[in-house]
Amino acid sequence: MTQTTTATSATNGLSPHAAAMGAAELEHCPLMPTYGPPPVQFVRGSGCELYDRDGKRYLDFLAGLAVTSLGHSHPAVADALNEQARTLLHVSNLFGTEPQVEVAQTIDRLQGGGGQVFFCNSGAESLEGAIKLARKHGGRGRYVVVSALRSFHGRTLATLHATGQPEKHETFQPLPEGFRHVPYNDADALEAALDPSCCAVLLEVVQGEGGVNVADSAYLHRVREICDERGMAFIVDEVQTGLARTGEWFAWNHHFDPAGGPTGAARPDIVTMAKALGNGVPIGAVWARREVAAAFQPGDHATTFGGQPLAASAARAVLRTMEAIGAPEVAAARGEELAGKLMGVPGVVDTRGLGLLIAAELDTDATGRSGPEIAAACLEAGLVINGITPTAVRFAPPLVVSSEQIDEGLAIFASVLAGNGKLG
Repeated sequence: MTQTTTATSATNGLSPHAAAMGAAELEHCPLMPTYGPPPVQFVRGSGCELYDRDGKRYLDFLAGLAVTSLGHSHPAVADALNEQARTLLHVSNLFGTEPQVEVAQTIDRLQGGGGQVFFCNSGAESLEGAIKLARKHGGRGRYVVVSALRSFHGRTLATLHATGQPEKHETFQPLPEGFRHVPYNDADALEAALDPSCCAVLLEVVQGEGGVNVADSAYLHRVREICDERGMAFIVDEVQTGLARTGEWFAWNHHFDPAGGPTGAARPDIVTMAKALGNGVPIGAVWARREVAAAFQPGDHATTFGGQPLAASAARAVLRTMEAIGAPEVAAARGEELAGKLMGVPGVVDTRGLGLLIAAELDTDATGRSGPEIAAACLEAGLVINGITPTAVRFAPPLVVSSEQIDEGLAIFASVLAGNGKLG
C-alpha cells in the first residue's frame, strides 16, 4: 500500500470508508466496499458493551446480528480458545478430533435425537449443505427447493437464489436453477407451486432479515404434512434463530410437542445453524434425521475448515454455558421484558418476534425518519440496533442483557424517537 503524508482525514480526499476504518494515512481503504462506509470501528467489547477506537461506549442490542448471544469476550469461550490453540489447531476432516464429538452429540440431543451433524463455517455454507443433501435425498430429477418471499438464506449463488428477495438477484443473473418462491404463511400458495421436480421446502420460522416475520403454527404443520405427502424434505433455517435466541433451543420447538399434543407435527428433516453456535467464532452445522443424512456418502460433500478443533472448542464452551444458564428460559424472560417495555416507548406502535429477536414497528410519520435512519441516530447516541424495513428496527441483544441495560438502551431509543438524535 502506498502511504501519503497529506491525507489525514476524510476531508483530505479519503473515502468515508477509509476514514472510518482508521485508514487516514492510506490513499484508499484496503477493504472492498461491500458493506458501505462503516460509521464506527469497534476495538473491544465486554458482555453487552462495545467500545470504538475513540473510547466511546455503546450498548450492543444487535449482538453481531444474533451471533454473540453470550456477550462479547465471554471468559468460557476465551479460555476454550486459548487452551485449544495451545493443543491442536487443525487436522484434515479425514480424521476425527475430540471437540467435535461433544458438540455433535449436544446438537443432536437439542434437536430431539435421531440425527447426525455436518460441520461447516457459516450460515450460508450450512444452507449449501442442506440444499445438496435435500437434492441427493430426493433422487435424480428432484432438485427444486421452494422457499418463501422475504426470506434470507445467504450470499452464495445458490443461497442467494434460495433467498426470496428478487431485488437482490438481478445483479448476479443468471443464478443456479432449482429455486421457487411463494408467499410466507400461505400453505395454499406453496402447494400450488409444487410439482414432481420439487425435493424440499425451505423456511425460516422467524424471518429475521425479512422483517422479523413469524410463521403461524397451522402453516408449519401443513408444510410438514405436504412434505410427508410428497416425499419431500422439510428444511428449517435456524441460522439466526437457533441456540435459544427465540426462547426455545430452536425456533421450530415452539411448534412441536414431543408428547404428541396439538403442536406435535412440525418437526423438520434438516436444520441449519451457525451464528450463536460459536459466539463469534466462525462455525456452522447441518443437522438431519439419520434416514435423510444417509443420502450423503463419502465424497458427496466436504469443507476444509468445518468443525476444526479451534471452532469446535468454542462451540463446546458455548453449548455448555448456554445449558448451565438455562439460555432458552433467560431469552424468553428477557424478550418478554424487552417487548413489553418497547410498547411503552412513544413512537412504537407494535412489536413482533420471539424471545430476544424483536422488531419494533414505528410511527414514522410522527418521527419523520425511516427505520434505518432511526438506527443510525441510535448508533450516534450509543445504542447498536439496525433498521430492517422502512418502518421497523430490529433488537437482538445478547441473552445475558440485564434489566438495567434494557432500561438504559430503551431510554436512548426513546430519546432518539423524540427527535434528540443527531439525524433529527
